[in-house]
Amino acid sequence: MLNKSRSPAELRSMFGANLRRMSQDYPSISELARQLGVNRTQFNRYLSGESFPRPDVLDRICNFFEVDARILLEPVDKLGSGSAIMTGPFLADFVGKGLLGIPEDEFPSGFYRFSRRSFLSEDQFVVGLVYVFRENRATYVRGFEARDAMRQQGLPENARAREFRGFVARQEDAITLTISRRNTMTGSFNYLSRVPSFENNFWVGYVTRTVRENPVGQRVERMVYEHLGRNPGKVLSAARSAGFHSADRLLPYHRRLLQPDTPFR
Repeated sequence: MLNKSRSPAELRSMFGANLRRMSQDYPSISELARQLGVNRTQFNRYLSGESFPRPDVLDRICNFFEVDARILLEPVDKLGSGSAIMTGPFLADFVGKGLLGIPEDEFPSGFYRFSRRSFLSEDQFVVGLVYVFRENRATYVRGFEARDAMRQQGLPENARAREFRGFVARQEDAITLTISRRNTMTGSFNYLSRVPSFENNFWVGYVTRTVRENPVGQRVERMVYEHLGRNPGKVLSAARSAGFHSADRLLPYHRRLLQPDTPFR
């Protein structure tokens, strides 16, 4: 049996509700309308469900908010923009606000080189590579554990086992990354704040892993992120250097920010 067709009024109402929800992330409706190239008065009519955009304007709005035409049929929180749990009504004003629409200039997409002290050995440091990208207004992170780290823990070294993924959130003066391995076997929480540098491309903070307390090894360590963008040369060089290193083999600015001789507090 075919689903009941929705009336134009119902479509306008759904679109208006979704547009109001997506517009909440922008402080100025006038500025938002200007960026969309839509007359402010007409934009207000879209918001109220009184009017509906032409196909070319609808396409422009969908591209701007990185959604698809399902905004005519379903609540935007169900369209894959972040987590429906965290962007739903109960958590939207507490967690959801920081998940969607993170500006590129605050935490740009592309590859990042990271470094931190090993959780398993005080004399070794882990250098790795992650990729940050945006999809449906959410910001995601993906990477692979170093083979040496997996080997030390007696874990499989294939790509599927080493892969980790997570999401990025914005706080008042920092960026957080919540990361998990496949099937949520293990995870980590990263807190990073930007530090002054020549290219303004460094963040420093800490990472904590989700394991029980153990007299051997640490659960929290200082961490550095360096934005490499998508420069093939920089990315390939970082990929080749991934793995375990002694402190004297770290890049100078990474070593300075990690403060190897200063306990983390």
